[in-house]
Amino acid sequence: MAMGYSSPSWAAAAAQCAGMAFFAAAACVAALGLVLLLVRRWPWCSCHVCRAYLTGSWSKDFPNLADWYAHLLRASPTATVHVHVLGCTVTANPSNVEYMLKTNFDNFPKGPAFAALLGDLLGGGIFNVDGAAWRHQRKMASLELGSVAVRSYAYKIIAQEVEARLLSALAAAADAGDVVIDLQDVFRRFAFDTICKISFGLDPGCLEREMPMSKLAGAFDAATRLCAMRGAAASPLLWKVKRLLNMGSERELRSAIALVDELAAAMIRERRKLGVADSHDLLSRFMRASSAADGVDVDDKYLRDIVVSFLLAGRDTVSSALTTLFMLLSKNPAVAAAMRAEVAAAAGDDIPYDRLKGLHYTHAVLYENMRLFPPVQFDSKFCAGADVLPDGTYVPGGARVMYHPYAMGRMPRIWGADHDAFRPERWLTGPGGSFVPESLYRYPVFQAGLRVCLGKELAVTEMKAVAVAVVRAFDVEVVGDTGAAAGAPKFVSGLTASISGGLPVRIRRRAAPFNARGNRFRGSEEHPERRIRNQCTSYNWGPTDTDE
Repeated sequence: MAMGYSSPSWAAAAAQCAGMAFFAAAACVAALGLVLLLVRRWPWCSCHVCRAYLTGSWSKDFPNLADWYAHLLRASPTATVHVHVLGCTVTANPSNVEYMLKTNFDNFPKGPAFAALLGDLLGGGIFNVDGAAWRHQRKMASLELGSVAVRSYAYKIIAQEVEARLLSALAAAADAGDVVIDLQDVFRRFAFDTICKISFGLDPGCLEREMPMSKLAGAFDAATRLCAMRGAAASPLLWKVKRLLNMGSERELRSAIALVDELAAAMIRERRKLGVADSHDLLSRFMRASSAADGVDVDDKYLRDIVVSFLLAGRDTVSSALTTLFMLLSKNPAVAAAMRAEVAAAAGDDIPYDRLKGLHYTHAVLYENMRLFPPVQFDSKFCAGADVLPDGTYVPGGARVMYHPYAMGRMPRIWGADHDAFRPERWLTGPGGSFVPESLYRYPVFQAGLRVCLGKELAVTEMKAVAVAVVRAFDVEVVGDTGAAAGAPKFVSGLTASISGGLPVRIRRRAAPFNARGNRFRGSEEHPERRIRNQCTSYNWGPTDTDE
């Protein structure tokens, strides 16, 4: 009897061969594109900037890529440089920043290249879209974040988290003796718990003693780190080929985003299950507002993108700023002492949260910290049509333009000869030594113009509440021989600044026993819940910034 292949087996083999052929053809096309790109840009681009970027030789002299950029921009007469291999113009010129973010805003959107880099993580969220989609989400976010009810609700949660969890965790570390903890990890857990309660009405409990970090937080960390690696690649073809082949960092990114999607969906289901009608969290308010506007329930993909955007905005930025703040305070104990003196002069043994707005020196300390170590070190835009920046720099259409807050905080022409010094007094130039904000185009830590951060007042208030409570109750000492101990940390790749290896510290209680707010216990002390509620009803949101 003759031997032969059955029809199904033959079809399966043919399909497998076709798949392999397609895979090989795609790989060849991608490889050809990469070769053509390299031929076009390198080694024909022989400038020292491109050579240093491609070879990584900049790392011999600078701990971070951002420090190298700051060096280049200080040396440039216009505070603008070109990195040809990236097709990118980088600037630290305030006039250029104002032009991009205000004067000719429509010509500098996020753009398709940026949307591709972060699209797998951020989707169609407010940080990754332009045009009508961006305007719609910004209008909704502005209405919600501007609400007195939302601000009071958010601040009540901040007060509760500081009192019930953060300072209790630090007190436990102090009482454990000569123990070293990672303060960056503590602040990330605190910020994650806080933003989840404010945004979703859910409590992951990351800061509870012995609790592991949330799976969502871990997956989100990995996803943001790997998305940032995409942006650092010399060509987008590199990460696009890896994504096509599902290999290396792109395989890890796909797994991380799958977990983010899964847990975000669980959050949305839980929020729907609990009901949104009487809930004050931001997700519930967005769901109600969207349903009222369209007459139908919003789809889960839209809500998923909102969840991820809230996490990016409210967790990583706050924890980054608090980490570098206490790194600097450890090196500058006189500043911490001055903060305590200001609090004591303003409120004595007790400081209600509605008096935080009057702490101008503390406000200056926060801003000076973010001048030197902005949570978001750079921001990219897409030049839609060929343009000329105010400093005379020509930018071709389709090019990437990056403004660099980290470098701008280190520019002598903006901050003077002592630009590298941690000096909060530079902000206290108003009557009676009051805080005076700088133009956001010279200090674009919260962006500026039409894209200025809507949550900046809430973020600064959260940082101030934490800083006052921790400084009053504890001494924080950075330990080890890392750059962080010297105030010169090495950062890991990511969308927000994160110190490599964390911030190892020792916590010590100050002289007298304190409650969780950092105040001395009194037998007749009012119940914390009632005190928080009473204080939140009259809270004023403190010194504000302008775009001017």
